[in-house]
Amino acid sequence: MSEAPDEIVVVEAIGPSLTLIPAASVIVLGSLALLMVGVMPALLGALADNGRLSAAGIGQCATLESLAMALGAGLSGAFLKTRHLRWIAGGASLALALLDFASMPASGENVLILRTLAGIPEGLLLWITVGMIARTETPERWAGYYWTALVAGQLLMALSFVYVIPHFGTEGGFAALGITALLGIAAATRAPDFYGDLPVNPDETGAPPLRGWWALFATLLYTSASGAVLVYLQPLSHEAGLSADVARTALWVSLAAQVVGGFLATVLAGRVHWFTVFCGSTVLYISGWFVMTLVAPAWLFIAANAWLGLVIVLVGPFLVPMTIEADPSRRTAMQSGPTQLMAGALGPLLSSFIVSDADVHGAVWLGVGLMLSGLALMGALHVTALRARKRLAAA
Repeated sequence: MSEAPDEIVVVEAIGPSLTLIPAASVIVLGSLALLMVGVMPALLGALADNGRLSAAGIGQCATLESLAMALGAGLSGAFLKTRHLRWIAGGASLALALLDFASMPASGENVLILRTLAGIPEGLLLWITVGMIARTETPERWAGYYWTALVAGQLLMALSFVYVIPHFGTEGGFAALGITALLGIAAATRAPDFYGDLPVNPDETGAPPLRGWWALFATLLYTSASGAVLVYLQPLSHEAGLSADVARTALWVSLAAQVVGGFLATVLAGRVHWFTVFCGSTVLYISGWFVMTLVAPAWLFIAANAWLGLVIVLVGPFLVPMTIEADPSRRTAMQSGPTQLMAGALGPLLSSFIVSDADVHGAVWLGVGLMLSGLALMGALHVTALRARKRLAAA
């Protein structure tokens, strides 16, 4: 059945075109997939405060859920066909809600098990959203819409936690996540039921070249640094002599600052070289983390998290031109997203080995080391790319 002439097509997709409501429904599904990521420091930190999770357990939990999500999305893309998407989305939303509700009374190893399982439906929902974005003629625009909706959802949930957790504890936090996940069932009924098949481009197949692998390794090091530190936001606030309320405020302020970071990235794109952005962002990262190691007043701790939130989003879009400079075939750029998901698991995992219930400052020094190592590798790739271009120009 053809679309009505006056119906606004908002996604110029490969396969059936999508209108506003189906496209928005897919964005909602993808936002639900990563909702926990935005509030994880507050929720896991509260579990640690209640003695239901150790400091090492915070990092392990974040690692396992992120890893399960990455594997869920990756394996779905490898083995599932983009058919019967409504049933898949509805089932994944229901499974995620049940696992959120089951997490309410959990402690210790049970938290790790349940959140690992939750990563699987989260990965499925993320796969559906990435699948739509990949099929649009303007993927950068739809990625921007998705990011905006995601951060808005994480910000609203973080703001609700300012009230929910002090009054209802972590049980209330997981209940809020579970109730929100149920919205995915409604969104699934309005989502497209299938996508068209992606065309095969010979230039985008095969493994990345050696320089591409180095670019992905640099991405892994640099982006894992922020996760290594951020997951310990609440314990860091305690060691600075501040309350959990300050940590929760710092979290939602950081999320709000991410909106500014996304706008700034849009303004700078095409005007400032990616390496300049990474150098400046590294200075802001390290200075913010340094403040978090001090016995600082609440306003300074919150302000540090504000500029950290800004740079977290600012650097993201510039990872793609970094990989394209290393590998102009763009095969490496196609793997940048999965690499960032793996970094979200790696950072907290490494931190979990060097923190204790009495001192989590080791996570900050680990983050600094990872970030500087990643920046150094990016710099080496950039310098060698410049030399190669000069040789070509001279030939």
